[in-house]
Amino acid sequence: MKTKLLAAVAVLAMTGAAQAEVIFAHGANPGNPRYIAAEEWADLYAACAGEEVNHAPAATMGNDSEMLTSAQSGVIQVSANSQGAMSQVVPEVGLLGLPFLFSDLPTAWAVVDGEVGDMIDERAQAAGLKVLGFWDNGIRNITHTSKHVSSPEDVAGMKIRTPPDPMTLAIFEALGANPAPLAWSELPSALRSGVFEGQENPLVNIHSAKLHDITPYVTMTGHKYESTPVVASMAWWSGLDAAKQECALNATAEAGEIQRGLSLKGDATLRPRMTEEGAQFAEADKAAYIAATASVYDRYAADYPELVAALKAAAGLE
Repeated sequence: MKTKLLAAVAVLAMTGAAQAEVIFAHGANPGNPRYIAAEEWADLYAACAGEEVNHAPAATMGNDSEMLTSAQSGVIQVSANSQGAMSQVVPEVGLLGLPFLFSDLPTAWAVVDGEVGDMIDERAQAAGLKVLGFWDNGIRNITHTSKHVSSPEDVAGMKIRTPPDPMTLAIFEALGANPAPLAWSELPSALRSGVFEGQENPLVNIHSAKLHDITPYVTMTGHKYESTPVVASMAWWSGLDAAKQECALNATAEAGEIQRGLSLKGDATLRPRMTEEGAQFAEADKAAYIAATASVYDRYAADYPELVAALKAAAGLE
């Protein structure tokens, strides 16, 4: 993947494309709501700002962490990225994934669209990134190659792939699993080879990547929420006039409505479709999972007491 990224950078340097067009990069494949929304963003921004947009999907510009680095350095202009990768740059964004924080997607969206989102944007700008908005990456569930994981005891010892996200690792460590991060693009082959027994993602991602073909046992744990931060290079953002900045923000919001709608629809409609395709669903003992992951709140409240308290209040947990 690094080879791909270096090659892309070399081509951009030779052609001057970095200055001639806006690159919108992300890791999703065709059919995923992120891909669909990115295409919409490209059309909306191009029509508004009069600038060509190069839509670079499917991790062609590197994995999420590499894309963030490229955005910070100005190699790419915009990325629909991941909460986990961004939490390595802006740790506060990882708190959106506290276990069982949000019971539904609209509640999560109301929080990220408010003061919490503004605070994350402020931290991101200090790190060379401008948050244009938050798209959705769903409430996540666990899939396994050979069994359901209805109770925390079923997860103990499980070799599970996670995104490169300290919060997700903390959750599964609290559950006694053996979690390890891996790039999204490498996940299907790692599951097929037996490196991992399973993984966790929202149904939309599981279905679009056909992960239920490899890990057909789906347990509806709903253990955490993840956003899709849409971030811009601060160097690029600062060079835009006010009208073009408004174009970028409006494109993000309008495309985000489509992306969020597809995510919400997927949660409601994909279960019967995936069942027809061979997936086997089970419910989780939510109370037992919540009790088993309570220590994660204590761990993060020690470092971010005000933000953890604000998030719990906004989510209706206090």
